[in-house]
Amino acid sequence: MIPISFEFYPPKTDDQRTQLDRTAKKLKAHAPEYVSCTFGAGGSTLDHTPETIDRLHGHHGLDAAPHVSCVGGSRAEIAALLQRYKAMGCRRLVALRGDLPSGMGHPGEFRYATDLVDFVRREHDGHFHIEVGCYPETHPQSEHALADLKHFKAKVDAGADGAITQYFYNADAYFHFVDSVRKLGVTIPIVPGIMPISNFSQLRRFSEACGAEIPRWIAKRMQAHGDDVEAVREFGADIVSALCQRLVDGGAPSLHFYTLNLARPTEAVLSRLR
Repeated sequence: MIPISFEFYPPKTDDQRTQLDRTAKKLKAHAPEYVSCTFGAGGSTLDHTPETIDRLHGHHGLDAAPHVSCVGGSRAEIAALLQRYKAMGCRRLVALRGDLPSGMGHPGEFRYATDLVDFVRREHDGHFHIEVGCYPETHPQSEHALADLKHFKAKVDAGADGAITQYFYNADAYFHFVDSVRKLGVTIPIVPGIMPISNFSQLRRFSEACGAEIPRWIAKRMQAHGDDVEAVREFGADIVSALCQRLVDGGAPSLHFYTLNLARPTEAVLSRLR
């Protein structure tokens, strides 16, 4: 089986913590290489993410990698956060620019993920394995595709060890992106980010915000299923597992699943993979 990893988000309520514990326990059975935890929006996650990382690592025994974002944190705060993760035994980070939350006026002292990667590399060279993000279908705020490729290469040149893509449903977009950055001299592993489909309305909203394209034929099929939740789940699992199989067959180094703290959609995909 190809290596896999899972992304969670930090819970903020007791019910959400119970849900995360239940999901982490189920997905641990699939022997992930590691799990990650998102940073989220707003300064409060300076505590929420470390607490979740500690729980995933200490309570569940998972190799847990925190997302570290440029947004909202000063250089001193991020330095302290890195020391905290180091003390917790973290050896892997996901370094991202992050999106400025609505109504939040201060983006932080680091403007771009490249600056953050460079800071981590200079402060803790050799300790953290640094993952960065990339966009096979081009970042929604990028001027054009070539500019996006150059921004990605800058993150790699700053010291990134690997990359995880935004989710997508067109395998050709991934393969074309990988070919394009290889021609620029990028050699790090580029791992496809996989979003299982369980709630199509929610997925449509996510996709509009982050620039991920949902192929028209998938959207039309989903509409045809209407309110039949089970049919949507089955069709979604078939579509995403077929995508994963093609990526694996095409040479993807591993798969990174965006779980939304749910086990069932991801397990439905994994159960269909060869």
